[in-house]
Amino acid sequence: MSLMPSEELSSDQPFIDTVIYGSRKNDSITDVTERSVATQHQLKIGGATLKYTARAGHLVTADLYSGQPAAKIFYVAFTANVKSAKERPVTFFYNGGPGSSSVYLLLGSFGPRRIKTSLPDFTPPAPYALEDNPDSLLDHSDLVFINPVGTGYSAAIAPNKNRDFWGVDQDARCIKQFIKRYLTVFQRWNSPKFLFGESYGTPRTCVLTWMLHEDGVDLNGVVLQSSILDYSKTSNPIGMLPTLAADALFHHKVKPVPGDLASFMKSVEEFARGDYAQALPRYPQIDQAVLRRLSEMIGIPEVVLSYWKLNPAAAEGTVFLTSLLQSDGKAIGAYDGRVKASEQGIAGSIDPNSGNNDPTMNAIGGVYTTMWNVYLNDELKYTSVSPFLDSNDQAFNNWDFGHVDPTGAQKGGADTLYTAGDLAAAMALNLNLKVFSANGYYDAVTPFFQTILNFEDMPLGSSDMAGRITIRNYPSGHMVYLDNASRAAMKADLAGFYDELEPRPLAVASASARSATRLHGVPVRRRMSRTPY
Repeated sequence: MSLMPSEELSSDQPFIDTVIYGSRKNDSITDVTERSVATQHQLKIGGATLKYTARAGHLVTADLYSGQPAAKIFYVAFTANVKSAKERPVTFFYNGGPGSSSVYLLLGSFGPRRIKTSLPDFTPPAPYALEDNPDSLLDHSDLVFINPVGTGYSAAIAPNKNRDFWGVDQDARCIKQFIKRYLTVFQRWNSPKFLFGESYGTPRTCVLTWMLHEDGVDLNGVVLQSSILDYSKTSNPIGMLPTLAADALFHHKVKPVPGDLASFMKSVEEFARGDYAQALPRYPQIDQAVLRRLSEMIGIPEVVLSYWKLNPAAAEGTVFLTSLLQSDGKAIGAYDGRVKASEQGIAGSIDPNSGNNDPTMNAIGGVYTTMWNVYLNDELKYTSVSPFLDSNDQAFNNWDFGHVDPTGAQKGGADTLYTAGDLAAAMALNLNLKVFSANGYYDAVTPFFQTILNFEDMPLGSSDMAGRITIRNYPSGHMVYLDNASRAAMKADLAGFYDELEPRPLAVASASARSATRLHGVPVRRRMSRTPY
């Protein structure tokens, strides 16, 4: 039985969900009810007060051909209380992994409430703080945060099993069906539609954008944050070099000291494309001038770089991450190179499968877990008897990386997955689809310069299509939004992106208020950190 919005529980009736949502590969449920609870809130953005409804609950996806229930998906949505609600843009968010819930984006990025962290320093244990988010995107779009099967409280419906949805194409088909169900239940079919994916959520977005187009749902825009569109290039030293140089600059290892980060990055990119790219295949012949310049850029002695065969990106960059501050007994984070942690004593020998062992994730893991439980139970009035899995390692370990692209070619593989072609195909047929790409300078998991190279290699076919891609990089890490200044800058850039695609003024904020706002996964491995959130 489906509960439409008018039938859902209101904020004075907290919902206790007694369904058991198993997260193992062979788990499933039989319950097909669509229950949710709605609460009322308000938020100040740019001096204007915005009243909104927060909704936490489930929608049931159906098999495209049989029409039978397939999966029960947990979501949290935020919708502005305005008269023209059906015409407002709606944006669907998800993290990556694969196997990550959407809690990282929900409480860290552009929702109406956000956690406070101490990045790039360790965020001390409780009590933590949850605060209104002045950088929320709610003034430009309604926001829906999706938890894929096996994360959060989302599960397969029997006779399906969770594992049936754990794959590149299987996952995208499920999310596609959820989006269509949401559009139906909340009468949003004629709303401008956007996708926002982080990390593995970016290949999901590419595949999903194409699948939605095939089903007659053309998007207005997509936001790709911390992209990984070509898995065969994840350890490309040319693509990773500018990120490692940014890390070295932050930790005062670059000589001579450059003027500013942005201009330094441009010079490193030029070096990476030119002299460095030419020097790599010539090893063991070494141009001493190139070796010296490389050493100055990333703060690693020349003799060590020679031993590394000029490749500081070896072992997915971990040789650099554990070597830059080795004299201090420190390692730096793959997700955010500004963060450092001890490599001495037992800390340097902890099993990488033991949990969030990357310095970056270790610095924020506690605040996310605690404040999600506080927010969901106390503010959103939704309580489940099942554990909430923010990251499901079983989903990642059982993931099917096979993928068939729009041409019918096999483009899958755990080390070779390529989805930029799916996005190119959708852009070729949807002539108004625009793309916003955001990356952090200090992210060695999905390096910003490799993203630029991947876009340059996309089979777009025309300069007009390339002109529909906007690329912005920020002085932050993989989770760009956890840096306060970067989050504010990204919100300003996104506001322009949304305004360009949907220029109609919103009733929830004045023109002056709008102008004032212009300007994760699975267990993280410190030494093998390649499981993007």
